[in-house]
Amino acid sequence: MKIFLDTANIAEIKKGLEYGVIDGVTTNPSLIAREKREFIPLIKEITAIIPGPVSVEVTASTVKDMIAQAEEYAAIAANVIIKVPINLEGLQVVKTLTGRGIKTNVTLIFSVSQALLAAKAGASYISPFVGRVDDISGDGMQLVEDIAMVYDNYGLATEIIVASVRHPFHFVQAAKIGAAVATIPFATLSQLLSHPLTANGMERFLKDWEKVKT
Repeated sequence: MKIFLDTANIAEIKKGLEYGVIDGVTTNPSLIAREKREFIPLIKEITAIIPGPVSVEVTASTVKDMIAQAEEYAAIAANVIIKVPINLEGLQVVKTLTGRGIKTNVTLIFSVSQALLAAKAGASYISPFVGRVDDISGDGMQLVEDIAMVYDNYGLATEIIVASVRHPFHFVQAAKIGAAVATIPFATLSQLLSHPLTANGMERFLKDWEKVKT
């Protein structure tokens, strides 16, 4: 399973790359706004740092305007993936962009039917938001499992990005299901490594080593 960082923060991206486990980045308008920087220069910097996919979301509401934005963003770098919302206009945009060789990530997926339509329109990736499903007393990871089953049924090549990951258990469940990607906040990355037995073991080894040195 590939790991993407869900951030637009340059420092977080650079640190994540130092760990050697980051394969790409996902951004959205909220993450971009948080950085308080000009949009295009920020995206250029991110795509120059990250060798893998970088999702950049369109914000226009009409098909024509979304396509125009998408082409502008795709021209920034070869690794830009265009994020498109799952609605009727979004499906038209995905079909058009796919025909022009531009990869897409259909976002705000909350149902199997949405995921299936996105794949049929030609989406390269889809992003089911598991945390937000859990927030309304649903089962976000069951949604991912159901989507994966439907995609397997029909041999669909669209890759699943598990998004809105809130904790390490989401990450582990995504891997067990066989999701192509989990996109996680930077803070969650360190949580994936945290375990009390590891911490206790390291503390004990160091204490024992101090005895050997003396």
